[in-house]
Amino acid sequence: MTLVNQQILLVSRPLGEPTTENFRLIEQDVPPLVDGQVLVRHHYLSLDPYMRGRMNDGRSYATPQALDAVMGGGTVGEVLESRHPKFRVGDHVTGMGGWQHYSVVDASAPSALRTVDTTHIPLSAYLSVMGMTGVTAWLGLTDIIAPKAGETVIVSAASGAVGGVVGQLAKARSCRAVGVAGGPEKCAYVVDELGFDACVDYKAHSDLRSLLGALKQACPDGIDGNFENVGGMILDAIMIRMNDFGRIAMCGMIAGYNGEPLPMAHPGLILSSRLKVQGFIVSEHLARWPTALQELGAMTAAGTLKYRESIAEGLSSAPDAFLGLLKGLNFGKQLVRLT
Repeated sequence: MTLVNQQILLVSRPLGEPTTENFRLIEQDVPPLVDGQVLVRHHYLSLDPYMRGRMNDGRSYATPQALDAVMGGGTVGEVLESRHPKFRVGDHVTGMGGWQHYSVVDASAPSALRTVDTTHIPLSAYLSVMGMTGVTAWLGLTDIIAPKAGETVIVSAASGAVGGVVGQLAKARSCRAVGVAGGPEKCAYVVDELGFDACVDYKAHSDLRSLLGALKQACPDGIDGNFENVGGMILDAIMIRMNDFGRIAMCGMIAGYNGEPLPMAHPGLILSSRLKVQGFIVSEHLARWPTALQELGAMTAAGTLKYRESIAEGLSSAPDAFLGLLKGLNFGKQLVRLT
């Protein structure tokens, strides 16, 4: 019996803020396998801010998402059929299966598919703390910020999937962890559940002076490391509070993902404070993944690395859930359940 695959395609490029009209849901038959291929039934789809950048046709670190093609994205699921000796029916796997129920994967391609162990770690976690999200947090903190015990590390979008991990890893390294998040509920979660030392509610501060006052209170000894996810006024305020020789890991600039200009208010601080500012893409550091996953896996299995998931139900909900993610409506990792 032929399987029917539901897929969501990108059919137009957004002009400014994306809408559901940029996507289309279609159905098509799953093709038969050839040697070396594996058929995967996806259980969860990951929605991530980087997808917004790929919807554009401009120069970026990633190839633009092709039009009239399945939206790319990370997935976890199980092997339904295999014509590759490394994978067996029933294996739990993670890969870049995209916005669809099934994917046919060339399993011989490097890093195309990876088996995962769900004995002590839930399958969905391999799209968050045990996947690209967790490794992104680990890499930016460990290799770029490289914090020392007693230093202050701040992270914007602290209640999000990446930011929450950054703060917990900073605490595990005996640092003061400070978050920036939107709203009292998210700030309470960051402090009370994730264990940050403080959290600044940026929504309570409409101008730079007010935000600076809140940062001074939360970071009385200044800021040594900044894991940046947002940009804009938040980054401007943090830079003013940075100590000499501070390190900034540039992970995301979600404040400008719809094309808004993000001029830096005080770029001279990079020189006068001798700041290190480094952007990074986690997929360019594959050699570091095993070390990162070893620490993340131990903490997750032990229950000491906490995380939260926002789960949308069904493939058709993906566009709305994605648009909500870009507006900060999610709480923790945004997933779509496909089974």
